[in-house]
Amino acid sequence: MVDTQVKHNSTKYELDQSERKQELKAFDETKAGVKGLIDAGISKLPHIFISSTVGTPCNTSISTSTEIQVPVIDLQVEQLQEADGVARKDIIDKVRVASETFGFFQVVNHGIPKEVLDEMIDGIRRFHELPYDVKKEYYSRDFTRKVRFNSNFDLYQSKAANWRDTLYCVMAPDSPKSEEFPSTCREIMIRYSQHIKRLGDILLELLSEALGLKPKHLEEMECGKGHMLVSHYYPACPEPDKTMGTTEHSDRDFITILLQDHIGGLQVLYQNQWVDIKPADGALVINLGDLFQLITNDKFKSAKHRVLANTIGPRISVACFFSTNLCPSDRVYGPIKELLSEENLPLYRETTARDFVLYYNSKGLGTRTLEDFRL
Repeated sequence: MVDTQVKHNSTKYELDQSERKQELKAFDETKAGVKGLIDAGISKLPHIFISSTVGTPCNTSISTSTEIQVPVIDLQVEQLQEADGVARKDIIDKVRVASETFGFFQVVNHGIPKEVLDEMIDGIRRFHELPYDVKKEYYSRDFTRKVRFNSNFDLYQSKAANWRDTLYCVMAPDSPKSEEFPSTCREIMIRYSQHIKRLGDILLELLSEALGLKPKHLEEMECGKGHMLVSHYYPACPEPDKTMGTTEHSDRDFITILLQDHIGGLQVLYQNQWVDIKPADGALVINLGDLFQLITNDKFKSAKHRVLANTIGPRISVACFFSTNLCPSDRVYGPIKELLSEENLPLYRETTARDFVLYYNSKGLGTRTLEDFRL
């Protein structure tokens, strides 16, 4: 009797998985993304988006805090190079503390004009709200394409699809040809990328000094050599309590610089509490990725974070991921030797950024890939 029941359950699971694959394929082949569902007038979530973990975290001690705030650091970029030793040390100390604790912080006075930030948000909105016949030409799951649009990079690996669409643009070290960009956001993406590269270099310098290394150490490791803009569009969701905008995860890169609009929904996991990263006018969110925790041998943290679905929408955000995984590079990364000692032995095995990210992508969002590289 038990064997019969097991076989029945196994058969039902296989049928469920088969039906799910068919639903995923049908959704993917529309090339319309989540916005296409909204445009079609749906009032109930398709089954592929329903997550069994929403509202029921596996660790019941996890709660949501409204009192804890992610650090906001005034970079004073215009004066940073000329700042006296005390002022610069104060900024570096704040970066170090935030990196050791939250793995997240916001920055203001970062050197990127407010009008550039606003136009970037508007440009991404324009792209995602293009007519279907125009936008579908960019729809692809070919990771070798420098400019592509799709919904859920891990659509076929994830346990539940996330409520978002994404435009991906590999910007460095080899940017796309001008005609490869969507015309509706071409100029602002190129301009924003130039600004964000400069800010990334500044942050890597501050992080190097926060680790007690030479200012150019991380730059010389090529942590800032490549970057990609990942621009998300989260439409208003008819049943936000049943799905996620983005599943709980940590990033796969060295550092991420995030531009978010005014709607909110981004949360970071800190001391078993979900903490809202409230949008601040003109601010950018900085977080460290898994590769950064690996090279710093756990000194600096790559924190789990997520995005809640909402009924307001559309929410727009632009994440810039700094990594060498898209560069033709075989450079190997492991714990930085200058940070090691007899008391602080290496905790991770070496890997290339490309191999790390390919492994991350194969498992899908939400899996703590970093642990599989631990010695």
